[in-house]
Amino acid sequence: MEGNGAVYLTRDRLTEIERELRDLKINGRKRIADRIAEARAHGDLSENSEYDAALEEQGHLERKIFQMENMLSRARIIDPKDLPNDRVYILSRVRLKNLKNGEEVEYLMVSPEEADFDQNKISVTSPLGKGLLRRKLGEQVKIKVPAGFLEYEIIGLSR
Repeated sequence: MEGNGAVYLTRDRLTEIERELRDLKINGRKRIADRIAEARAHGDLSENSEYDAALEEQGHLERKIFQMENMLSRARIIDPKDLPNDRVYILSRVRLKNLKNGEEVEYLMVSPEEADFDQNKISVTSPLGKGLLRRKLGEQVKIKVPAGFLEYEIIGLSR
């Protein structure tokens, strides 16, 4: 999540991240502070594994907060209405036909920060995403992926 480049997010995803960040800063920090205080109450800190674990969790939380703040500072809102409809771009809904087995699948092209393969949201920076970018409806594509090659025909394209 770190880096200097822009992070493209939908308005909904930006709101989700802001909500999660707020929760981590308020509730997450309070929960860890309570755990540290409780572990301190157990006495000798040099042999207190609960205290060490709470401090480690605090480090992880602060790192996550930093990464989320960094991402939000680079966030750019994208609106599907601002993108062309004639080719595959970010926020395109792409319906593909596998040329080897005839199966059809539909993906939503998203930024790496929004990718979720279980919800058929693929990153435009993934091998499949890169192979589909700027392609047109009806085109056949052969895409190199770690497991070999995928061959698809683009049978649907929408926003």
